[in-house]
Amino acid sequence: MTTQVSSTTTPRPADLGRMAAVGTVLVVLALAVAGVAAAGSGAVAPSILQDAGPLVRWGLIYARVIADIAGSVTVGVLLLTAIALPVGKHGQAHRPAFLIAAASSTIWALSAIALLVFNLADVLGSPIDSPGFGSQLVAYTRDIDLGRGLGLTAAGAAVVGLLAAGAVKTSSAAWLAGGSFACLIPTALNGHASSSADHQTAVTSLGLHLLGASVWVGGLIALLLLAPTIKGPVLSNAAQRYSTFALWSFIAVGLSGLINSWLRVGNLGNLGNSYGLLLLGKTVALILLGLFGYRHREATLPDLEAGRKGAFTRLAVVELGVMAVAFGLASALSRTPPPNEGQRTTDLAQAITGYPMPAAPTFARWFTSWQPDLMWVVIAAVVLYAYVAGVVKLRRRGDAWPVGRTISLVLGLALLVYTTCSGPAVYGRVTFSGHMVMHMMLTMIVPPLLVLAAPVTLALRTLAVRKDGSRGPREWLLVITESRYLQFISFPPVAAAVFAGSLVVFYYSDLFELALTTHTGHELMDVHFLLSGYLFAWTMIGVDPGPKRMGFPLRLIVLLATMAFHAFFFLALMNGETVLQPQFFDNLGRTWGEGLLADQQTGGGIGWGIGEFPTLLIAIVLMIQWARSDGREARRHDRQADRDGDAELEAYNQMLAKLSGKKNQSPAEPPSS
Repeated sequence: MTTQVSSTTTPRPADLGRMAAVGTVLVVLALAVAGVAAAGSGAVAPSILQDAGPLVRWGLIYARVIADIAGSVTVGVLLLTAIALPVGKHGQAHRPAFLIAAASSTIWALSAIALLVFNLADVLGSPIDSPGFGSQLVAYTRDIDLGRGLGLTAAGAAVVGLLAAGAVKTSSAAWLAGGSFACLIPTALNGHASSSADHQTAVTSLGLHLLGASVWVGGLIALLLLAPTIKGPVLSNAAQRYSTFALWSFIAVGLSGLINSWLRVGNLGNLGNSYGLLLLGKTVALILLGLFGYRHREATLPDLEAGRKGAFTRLAVVELGVMAVAFGLASALSRTPPPNEGQRTTDLAQAITGYPMPAAPTFARWFTSWQPDLMWVVIAAVVLYAYVAGVVKLRRRGDAWPVGRTISLVLGLALLVYTTCSGPAVYGRVTFSGHMVMHMMLTMIVPPLLVLAAPVTLALRTLAVRKDGSRGPREWLLVITESRYLQFISFPPVAAAVFAGSLVVFYYSDLFELALTTHTGHELMDVHFLLSGYLFAWTMIGVDPGPKRMGFPLRLIVLLATMAFHAFFFLALMNGETVLQPQFFDNLGRTWGEGLLADQQTGGGIGWGIGEFPTLLIAIVLMIQWARSDGREARRHDRQADRDGDAELEAYNQMLAKLSGKKNQSPAEPPSS
């Protein structure tokens, strides 16, 4: 029997009172730990030159604690609503969850505003009531990265809170969860990671750390807050699903924390200072939380399934206490300078891109130069693990899966990691030609390989079907593949316009500069190139389920027309006389290779040359699929003819005979009797 939203109940005032008391104690604990740690590390010591006062120094610590907790609750409760709680008959979700998200995101927005104000006062070294502070705040929010980031977080959290207050659909929970994830990005971009030597890895690892911690902590808080409003097996099912996310979050937090710590500390000898001691405290808290998680999976989840909430609630409250300590330490850590902070480089390329100028490219260096992009390494590893696990699951139950599809996926992921972490990425940051190699690999070579691996088909065949009315990965995958948006965007002419038209929009607008000069812009560029290429390849040769595709002849026409546009664009680059983004490439101080215009013209030639071979392969695959489709249709027709004695042909012959008889009959003759 399917469990729907009716499995919820109105919470008793006593339950709400207890939860409010526990929540207050946990927040106070986090604030107390933050205060003690900040005082001990010197994070709130007065500035020697200009000091904004104790209100600003302590306000930064406490506002960070509240912002982190509120953001985690927002992320956790929305994600839990989207993937763990039952859906009503009309797509309605658990309404109290949206109210909690609205309240927590509003607190998140207000604390982000407080951080914005305190940060400016700290930068200026003057109190917040000093003359002209308001106008300086506007300029700080508009023009400075840190101020702009905090402003975006505050605005985004406010929008999430406003929309959550009126939301009722489960799809709304998914969209709002995505919006709350986006609000975490400015924190990753503007923390200590932004000044680390390996800028890209540091920022990505911090972002992964924040996301994992938010899902982990926020999900547990959401479970406890929603527990009084849920009855029956719904809470047990939600806790089981949260446990899976918590395990992945624990791994993400541990690995990203290790990477970030090494980048900021540099060596084990630095663990003896204030920053290192705070890191050690967070490490101890992480180990304890891992033990709590193990206890949850082994003992309290079975108790909860049996209807005994007490053990789960007690352990969860203690676990949240440890999490509160971790939040307090993290807040103090954010105001404590790392041992290697303040190191400066004389390499112009490193100052601009975050990486030193590589040596002149050779054939060997295109494969041996590495600047790992943690985001794509993690994505490739997770996709590979999930795909292989799906194939193994199919094999164990006796179902077949073509080996060629697995080979296609492995090759595609290997080329994806190579493109984003090796030669194309290394030289793509400092030359236009290298950038074009990276672009074409992401749009023309990697996507067809991933498409031919049929990952959606594998997922639909292996993911579990939810029977309690909630939406798991399989249900959300079906929602996406059957959506009107995908039906529109996957219409081949539209997909071709996105695929080819984005070339002009990207290179001849400020988007190119944004991708060259910012980490977020660079990653969004990679994501767009990969997804637009995947979408186009899928509309041409994809075998995964989705909206109905055009016929093979029309697809072939769209393919040829798109490639003709591609060729025209790259010919224009090869013959052009205007350098794109000359100031950026000039400021890098590159002393090897061609001049800017010649390098750009070479890039145009690379784009034209690389695009031809994948196009030919896609056309060949399309022709093979066309021939196989005709063959399958012929075999189907033959089987039908064998079953009914070729009734279709007999009916067709009878129709021809009737037409022939009417045609041979004279108009003057009466019909024969």
